[in-house]
Amino acid sequence: MIFTEADMGAIYLTLRLATTVTLLLLLIGTPIAWWLARTKSWWKGPVGAIVALPLVLPPTVLGFYLLLAMGPNGVIGQFTQSLGLGTLPFTFWGLVIGSIFYSMPFVVQPIQNAIEAIGERPLEAAATLRAGPWDTFFTVVLPLAKPGFITAAILGFAHTVGEFGVVLMIGGNIPGETRVVSVQIYDHVEALEYAQAHALAAGMVVFSFIVLLGLYGFQRKQASLGMKYGG
Repeated sequence: MIFTEADMGAIYLTLRLATTVTLLLLLIGTPIAWWLARTKSWWKGPVGAIVALPLVLPPTVLGFYLLLAMGPNGVIGQFTQSLGLGTLPFTFWGLVIGSIFYSMPFVVQPIQNAIEAIGERPLEAAATLRAGPWDTFFTVVLPLAKPGFITAAILGFAHTVGEFGVVLMIGGNIPGETRVVSVQIYDHVEALEYAQAHALAAGMVVFSFIVLLGLYGFQRKQASLGMKYGG
């Protein structure tokens, strides 16, 4: 299986994008997941629905509104221009922001579920030992919810790798800047270069299969450990 120089550039850019988005989503999504898991507020429903919107919205719809928001007259665009950064559409960091919104539920929901599964007792025990919020998080929540964080990282990374509609709407097709693997495959098909398209597409299939196989194996192992030590 031989990849062209353009294919290798698209692969590198895709991995760079997915890694950046996954790290940022873990930082952004963790407090959101914590709040959703712990709050009794009426706002939990609307906020949870907003986080989950990318699961049901067509990617082009989300991409269109993000394109407007990041454009010269949009809220994000005006803010970035005021900082002297220009506008973000058709740039790598524009792809990062779009991918964060699009992949957010795949990171927030596993972490939220893992935190909810901890229950109140470990947190109450930490409070009786006068542990502060940060101590409680790093010594109690993080170890107990580690499977949820690992699942979130795997799903966030894999989902970002497979994006097409959002990245095409926001980033267009700029070699070395916004042309990711999914867009490169589209280019090969448009040019009737089916052999090159097949090479990249087959690579995506193998990658997705390995990710899912590893994820299911990890979850099965965690379930077995839970049954062994919990019941």
